[in-house]
Amino acid sequence: MAIDTARVEKFRKRTIDGQAFKRLVEAGLTWLRTNQQVVNSLNVFPVPDGDTGTNMSLTLQAAWNEVKDLGTNHLGEMAAAFSKGALMGARGNSGVITSQILRGFSRGVHDSAVLSVDAFAKALGEARDTAYKGVVKPVEGTILTVIKETANAAEAARGSVKDAVELLEVAVKAADEAVKKTPEMLPILKQAGVVDSGGKGLYFFLEGMLRHIYGESLETPTMQVQPLSAMSLEGAMEDVEEGQDYEIVVDFVPTGELDLAAFYGKLEEMGTSIQVGEGDGMYRMHIHVPTENRYVPIDYIMGIGTVTKVAIENLMAQMDDIQKSKTTQIQFGAVEPGNIAVVVVSPGIGISRIFASLGVAAVVAGGQTMNPSTQDILSSFENMPTDKVIILPNNKNIVMAANQAKEVTVKSVQVVPTRTVPQGLAAMLSFDPSGDVEAIAAKMNKAMSNVKTGEITVATRSVEIDGVTVKDGQVITLLDGKLVASEETVEAGMLALLEKADAAEHEIVTLFFGEDMPHVEANRIADVIRVKYSNLEVEVQEGGQPHYQFILSIE
Repeated sequence: MAIDTARVEKFRKRTIDGQAFKRLVEAGLTWLRTNQQVVNSLNVFPVPDGDTGTNMSLTLQAAWNEVKDLGTNHLGEMAAAFSKGALMGARGNSGVITSQILRGFSRGVHDSAVLSVDAFAKALGEARDTAYKGVVKPVEGTILTVIKETANAAEAARGSVKDAVELLEVAVKAADEAVKKTPEMLPILKQAGVVDSGGKGLYFFLEGMLRHIYGESLETPTMQVQPLSAMSLEGAMEDVEEGQDYEIVVDFVPTGELDLAAFYGKLEEMGTSIQVGEGDGMYRMHIHVPTENRYVPIDYIMGIGTVTKVAIENLMAQMDDIQKSKTTQIQFGAVEPGNIAVVVVSPGIGISRIFASLGVAAVVAGGQTMNPSTQDILSSFENMPTDKVIILPNNKNIVMAANQAKEVTVKSVQVVPTRTVPQGLAAMLSFDPSGDVEAIAAKMNKAMSNVKTGEITVATRSVEIDGVTVKDGQVITLLDGKLVASEETVEAGMLALLEKADAAEHEIVTLFFGEDMPHVEANRIADVIRVKYSNLEVEVQEGGQPHYQFILSIE
């Protein structure tokens, strides 16, 4: 980093009270959001659902919303409010762990009016301890390792640094080094050729604070060109910023070699939510811009290459359409006072309808790339006329947020840790609304193990994992979360998946087809399965889920 030494000296002489802390966390959030797509791209599996950067950004945005208008100068009060916002806004496992880190930090500075060296070191130690306690089975090589190494370094340096700024420098360096070591601790990261995404997100948050002190830009992201198939344009809709009215996507072939630094620099002057993808020499640029700038990126790119395709979308209209689709009417049964209400998380409208037909009381829209927050889950049942609730998360990355919702409500809530939609559907077959809530939850826990889950999608990068070699753009299949095959077509992927699942030894296969899979094609593939596995009963249902051509339930 290029350091503005005069600016740094001013910071060293100032006390970091509540308002100064607020500016630091805002800088951390800004820098994380700037590099959100970098974090999203650090996905172990080559599937189009990397969402760690989005989840952490939205969690910290909720925390920021809690403090942005808070006028207190007391550090402890500011940190407590920031922690509260993160707790309720936490999304995904990375967001929940981030909220636990902030909860511990808040405890460490509870009685501190300003951030002294001792208070800072103590708070990082509390952040480490709270994060580890919040995870049932802590895994090293993750965000947990990064906060641990950061806190350990801060505690060791407590007696030798002069001020909180110097301790922040120690913390950022330790976080950076810890992130780089994560592949050596977690073999799956090494196989995938990535560092831990949650740890990297935490590093960006801390680094953003330091960049603010150094006078460095927080708006120019760490430059990255990702494969075209890895670009998550749907995820960009999660955090449309005020004043960004249009989404512009331009495909182009540069005249010469693309100067990435200059390209990013120009785009930063125009708008936000920048993504750049490349495939076979063609580039794709994505950006959100205000109305007056909607043609500026196109004109600029025409000056450096040949434009092959342009898409311009009104963001506000898109957001309205998304909200309308989320509120598509589904008929839910009435919840009787004293009965059990089941709340499920569902990734698609078709799957939501099926859950409704099985008797769920509410559906929270969510799944891969769109993890609901603790508050989203809490709001789904808080006003129901019963204090007995069962939550089915139906995604491994939503279980922690569901448990956090359980902790902050006065109702009697059971979380049945379903990790897939088929597990959730299997669990619902044991539902009895008039039964004992703990007994019914136990039956659901047992029932969800009676089903295997298959998933079919398209690879976003080339990699070799678990002995399976994958090329960018190939169809890949997962069985109970493990990568098992890569093929050239969805049909071939389906047959490979069923073979790996020992389909011949099962009785029923249900195909939930995704939003981009035509019903006719889903029926054709089902007929292929019926020919190959004459013993199987094959059902086809509309799922409506994004990214995944099929989700399979194998019973």
